[in-house]
Amino acid sequence: MNSKIVHLIALSTLFSTTSCSFFSRKPEPDTTKEAPELPQLVGRIASIPADKRFVLIQSYGKWNIEAGRTLTTQGPDERSANLLVTGEKLGQFAAADLQSGQVEIGDGVFILPSNPLPTTDSVAEPVQNQSSNPDSENVQKNN
Repeated sequence: MNSKIVHLIALSTLFSTTSCSFFSRKPEPDTTKEAPELPQLVGRIASIPADKRFVLIQSYGKWNIEAGRTLTTQGPDERSANLLVTGEKLGQFAAADLQSGQVEIGDGVFILPSNPLPTTDSVAEPVQNQSSNPDSENVQKNN
């Protein structure tokens, strides 16, 4: 009977030490990657003067888009255009110059996520000529 208790204690110790590995956590995937930004709807084309050189945009909220920023429009039948914000605004309306494409009243106006400018660290260094003969650098062939 005493040996049964020893075996029982040995088995319970064995199971308790090995069962902990079943409950260990696996490393979670890296979730620090940012999701890509999508275009944001900021308004609609409210008016197009006869010369079609600029448009008035009715904003869908506070207009805080800086002058010189490029916007895009989207209309039915995959019609699109690029607009350049002029900085002129009055109430819920803002002006933008038509850069390219076709617009119609009611087309949606979107702002694209801004792309960061390259830093000096990311600019490639110019490649130097590795030629061993300096006279061969400026050779012109006349054929």
